Amino acid sequence: MGTTAGKKAVRYSDKDLAEFKKIIQEKIEHAQNDLELLKSAYMNDGNNGTDDTAPTFKAFEEGSETMSKERNMQLAIRQEKFIRDLKNALIRIENKTYGVCRVTGKLINKERLKLVPHATLSIEAKNMQK
Repeated sequence: MGTTAGKKAVRYSDKDLAEFKKIIQEKIEHAQNDLELLKSAYMNDGNNGTDDTAPTFKAFEEGSETMSKERNMQLAIRQEKFIRDLKNALIRIENKTYGVCRVTGKLINKERLKLVPHATLSIEAKNMQK
């Protein structure tokens, strides 16, 4: 019987992965709600009932309205990317490769993953890029 006592793959335990999965699913839910708000904001821009708000609001020029519409679109695009990154993180959880730095191959710090659950780089690797 050949022993495969070679290097054991570095990874988080199933218990840890389940915990991260929960965090990520909650973040996806929140992000999707935010995205809906952003989308409705820029789709309804221009006819969002400014008549009943303070008259000073009407003083804004067309330009600023267009700017806020573009800003909302940019935020929505960023939000969509964030959701995509989070969904990719869920795939890595299924593959049990979640939380492993793609540069160093070491585990990414747990606290970092709790703050940035879609991170694929450890702080160490991130600093190397600077």
